[in-house]
Amino acid sequence: MHKKITMKNLKKLVLLFIVSSLTLSCFEDKDDNGIFASEINDFVWKGMNVWYLYKDNIPNLANDRFTTNEEYANYLNTFSTPEDIFESLIYQRETIDQFSWITDDYIANEQFLNGIGLHNGMEYGLFRFTPQDTELYGYVRYILPNTDAENKDLQRGDVFYAVDGAQLTVNNYRSLLSSESYNINLGSYNDNGTPEIEDDTIAPGGETISLTKSEYTENPIYTSSVLNIDMHTIGYLVFNGFNGSSSELNNVFGTFKSEGITDLVLDLRYNPGGFTSKAILMASLITGQFTGDVMNTDQYNSEAQAAFESQNPEFLLDRFISSEDGMTLNSLNLDKVYVLVTRGSASASEFVINSLNPYIEVIQIGTNTRGKYQGSFTLYDSPNFGREGANPNHTYALQPLTFKYSNINGDTDFIDGLSPDIILGEDYNNLGVLGDVNEPLLAEAIEDITSSGRSANQKDNSFETPFEFINSDDRENRMYKDKRIPNGVIERLFFNK
Repeated sequence: MHKKITMKNLKKLVLLFIVSSLTLSCFEDKDDNGIFASEINDFVWKGMNVWYLYKDNIPNLANDRFTTNEEYANYLNTFSTPEDIFESLIYQRETIDQFSWITDDYIANEQFLNGIGLHNGMEYGLFRFTPQDTELYGYVRYILPNTDAENKDLQRGDVFYAVDGAQLTVNNYRSLLSSESYNINLGSYNDNGTPEIEDDTIAPGGETISLTKSEYTENPIYTSSVLNIDMHTIGYLVFNGFNGSSSELNNVFGTFKSEGITDLVLDLRYNPGGFTSKAILMASLITGQFTGDVMNTDQYNSEAQAAFESQNPEFLLDRFISSEDGMTLNSLNLDKVYVLVTRGSASASEFVINSLNPYIEVIQIGTNTRGKYQGSFTLYDSPNFGREGANPNHTYALQPLTFKYSNINGDTDFIDGLSPDIILGEDYNNLGVLGDVNEPLLAEAIEDITSSGRSANQKDNSFETPFEFINSDDRENRMYKDKRIPNGVIERLFFNK
């Protein structure tokens, strides 16, 4: 007779039972240690069972899914790879959870989260002219300094249609652009003299540029400046990731403060997100008059939520701050901010906008944002899923959605993104220069500022097509909780089931 399995025992399941009772596949991990696939599958299931935001919607993650150890082991063994079991546990991959991922190299994953990785310096977007087209075209959004792309004289707005001579398509763009070295084939944009985009074309050109990736750490502060226009002193900041140095960001706001800026334009159009702590920092630098007030409330799956509410409800709250690690913030105490956005503005970028909306006037200029109101933290194969004590036999880790947030008005689930106040899509044929007063989106913000507000005019330039691959990295939309989970919550989750 089989012993009934309890969740408490399942958490402590001895993997020796699994690997000795069944014939399992074995593979080599990155550090060349042989490990059974089912051992990692066990980690994947348990991590998702404890932390996955949508656990309640996945029958195979239910606490009573398995009645015996053998049934659980057989279930794990039906998946030949950790990736397979992970994907099987994702809730509505095409709509609700497009963002969870699994990695077989958590060291590279940690570097990625901190803006470190291989890069040739060309940040690009991809578009097509109609939703039915299979051919894609790339355009250069901006060039990172001190990179191969900068040395090759690429410019913002350059268009390319092929890589290594192969036309970009919806099926091949990932493989073509993931290589460490490749050649892009430049083209020219032709609007055929009409305002409609359906008849636009990209004419192949003769120029080819070779690009090579190398290890690079991106500074999210791309550029900042102070503009004096018509009695207004306008601070402008292009911020491309919620990571990097808090002191550097604080110094930028220190400059804004010392220059006495009257208005702020925050350019998040290419910012896919990052750490929640940096988003809290940004919102607090823009304001300053709401220290200690609640910005957001987090929501987890039903079991994790109950554990937090019982053991440490404060963990569920994000509050405005006035200092960080002993550093006093150069907060501006603004009651209005302009934010430039596109579909590339996601996650922590939306966190800032959504958090500020109930407190100050936020004027969005651009198009709808991405629509990611969920966040995650990294799960390692350790007794409490933390980095310390991670299984030395493999380097797999999970980055599943673990929470979603709502602002103090309860606004969340904005799956279609946050809507702009002034609609102005980027024109791939006329991107302008970032920071130049004539660049279309910045120019629109300046016009609104200097004319005492024109938001009601709702200028509509819908050139930006509805189908666009947001960033040059597949894991493009990111928001990571970097607060330490209280021990009491962990203990309740693991031992009180």
